[in-house]
Amino acid sequence: MIEILNPTELPRAREAGALVADILQTLKSRTVVGTNLMEIDAWAKAMIIEAGGVSCYVDYAPSFGRGPFGHYICTSVNDAVLHGRPYDYSLVDGDLLSLDLAVNKSGVVADSAISFIVGDSRPAESVAMIEATERALAAGIAAARPGARVGDLSHAIGSVLREAGYQVNTEFGGHGVGSTMHQDPHVSNTGQPGRGYKLRPGLLLALEPWIMADTAELVTAADGWTLKSVTGCRTAHSEHTIAITGDGAEILTLPKRARG
Repeated sequence: MIEILNPTELPRAREAGALVADILQTLKSRTVVGTNLMEIDAWAKAMIIEAGGVSCYVDYAPSFGRGPFGHYICTSVNDAVLHGRPYDYSLVDGDLLSLDLAVNKSGVVADSAISFIVGDSRPAESVAMIEATERALAAGIAAARPGARVGDLSHAIGSVLREAGYQVNTEFGGHGVGSTMHQDPHVSNTGQPGRGYKLRPGLLLALEPWIMADTAELVTAADGWTLKSVTGCRTAHSEHTIAITGDGAEILTLPKRARG
C-alpha cells in the first residue's frame, strides 16, 4: 500500500515528525555511562504517552520477528544494528548506541533513528561509521523530489556508503510511511537510478542507511528480534522521515535546534 497525503494532512505529519525528533534528542541527552537500556525504553514510553502518541512497536509482530516486539524503542548497541530489543544492559564508555523510534500521532506515523557514542570516548571507526550514514542519508534526501524514482534515492545512498568503504545489505532499508509504519515503496540502500516508483507530492518516506564495519551479513540474536553483524563488528544507523513536496523534500524529523 502507498498512501499519498493531501496538503491538509501535512501539518499532522509535521507534528508526528517533531515529536519523534524531540523524543530522540531528549533520550540522547539523558543517556550517559551507566544508563540501562530498559531505562531508555521507559523514558520513551512515558514521553509517547504524555504527548498523546501511540507506539508503533509494542504490538508489532511481523514475520521476521519472534512475536510482538513488546517495547517502545529499538536500542541497538555496538554489533547490533536493527530492531534492537531493549534488555537489562548498562551502557559503558565508548558504546555505540543506535536508537530507532516510530510513533503514530494524530493518525500519521513518523520514523527516525540516530547513532551516537556513549561517554567521552570517540573511537575513530565508530565516528566514521556514524558520519557515513549521515552523509548517505543527506544524499538520499537531496535526490528526493517529484518525478524522481526510488532508484535515484537508493543509488545516492549506496554511492556514499560504498565510497566510504562499506558493504551494503539490501535485506532491510527505507520504506513508505503514512497511517501505518511500514508501507510501500521499499527504498533499498543501493540501487539503479531511473528505476522504481515515481515520487509525487504528499508521499512520506523513511530513509534509513545503515552499515556494518566489515560485513553485509546479518545474524538474528537469541531474542528473536535484534539483528547483529555476523562478524561482531560495530554498526551504525541514521534515519529521517521526509515528505515529498512540490519542489523537493521536507525533513519531518529534524531536531528542534535545526527546525529554527
